[in-house]
Amino acid sequence: MRRAAATSSDTDNKRRRMQMSYAIIGFGKIGQALARAFARNDMEVSVATTRDPKAFAADAAAIGPKVVAKTLADAVKADIIFLAVRFQSHADVANALAAWHGKIIVDVTNAYGVSSEDLGHQPSAQVVARAFQGASVVKGFNHLTAALLEQSPAVHGGRRIVFLAADDAAVASKVGALAESLGFAPIQLGGLSEGGLLVQAHDEIWGHLIFKDLVKFA
Repeated sequence: MRRAAATSSDTDNKRRRMQMSYAIIGFGKIGQALARAFARNDMEVSVATTRDPKAFAADAAAIGPKVVAKTLADAVKADIIFLAVRFQSHADVANALAAWHGKIIVDVTNAYGVSSEDLGHQPSAQVVARAFQGASVVKGFNHLTAALLEQSPAVHGGRRIVFLAADDAAVASKVGALAESLGFAPIQLGGLSEGGLLVQAHDEIWGHLIFKDLVKFA
């Protein structure tokens, strides 16, 4: 009975994830590494930059047939959006929509080199959240280098960990479910200004968990 219930729950979760749409804004090393994670799991994802999508459509298609180059205006129609641009460029992306209500932004940026004063002495993800008014922001996937992120998260029988932080636990759980679909093991750190500080940077200081390549075993 328990096994049947678990199977039913897994099916329901998979159906819900299939109904959601995903996009990656930014097609540098991190953006391409994230795109490969979707391609490995045969999941459709839009990729976009501020450039004409024709400029990188061939590179997107080379990663996988379900990695689709789109305009920024079209890509931000997705339900869950990975922000994989330079931190300094986040406001440019935020201007792509007048209102971000109902959107989930996964903040993959790093504000290393940005002064605490410029951040208003706040976590960088909260600065991002202010720019994306109405959206729910989850800090995550940013502690891994592109070289690690693009690899299979299956490691010696375990799964590579991704850290997530958000002020909305329900939203964090949705991104956690997506991380699991991509093969990762999500670890929830709590709020952006609590555990989230462990994966955020400022000035010339990295959060204590950034660059930590950890694996979770069952």
